[in-house]
Amino acid sequence: MNPLPHLLRLAVSLLAGACLPGALRAAAASEPTIITSDHFDMRSTETETVTVFDGHVVVTGTGLRLTCDYLEVVSARVGDKEDTVGKQDRFKSLIAVGHVRIKQGDREAECDRAEVRPREDMITLTGNPVVTDRGNGTVAKGDPLIMLRNERRVRGTNVTITAPSLKDLGFDPKRPPPAPVAPKTEPPK
Repeated sequence: MNPLPHLLRLAVSLLAGACLPGALRAAAASEPTIITSDHFDMRSTETETVTVFDGHVVVTGTGLRLTCDYLEVVSARVGDKEDTVGKQDRFKSLIAVGHVRIKQGDREAECDRAEVRPREDMITLTGNPVVTDRGNGTVAKGDPLIMLRNERRVRGTNVTITAPSLKDLGFDPKRPPPAPVAPKTEPPK
C-alpha cells in the first residue's frame, strides 16, 4: 500500500480544518489532494515518517492552495516495522518554508514560514506574515502570528490590524458644539 496519498490528505485536511469555519468545511466539495514539487523524499524510522517536498511546491485540495519552496510533513508510523515505508497514522507537524502562500476561500496568508502543530491545535506564521480576509475586509500583520484553533484565537507581536472604517458615530463638523449643561443645583435643606 502506498501511504503517500493518505499522508497528504491528512496534511492538507489539517491545514483546511485549521482555517475554515465548520459549516464551510462541511459544505466544500471533496477534491483530491495533489502535490507537485521539483524533488521528493520520504524516510521512515520505527516511530515516524518524514516526507519532504523541495522546489516549487504546490499543494491543491478541497478549497485550499498552498505554495512554498520547501514542505516537510512528519507523521507517526504504525504497522510492520520491516516495511520500507510504514503506514502513516497521526500527523505530527507540517512546516512550509520560503515564499509561503496559503489561500482558502476569502482568506489568504503569506509569510516566510508556516508551522502547523495539530497536537497543540496551533499554526505559527513567521517571517513578515500577512493574513488577509477579504470576507470581512481585514488585514493582519505581525511577527509572529499564532492561530490557536480550538480557542478560535489569534495572537501576535508587533501587530498591525487594518480593518474597514468605523461607522460615523454622529459627529457633524458643520454643527456647533452643544451648549454646556449647567450642573443641577439642589435647594439647601
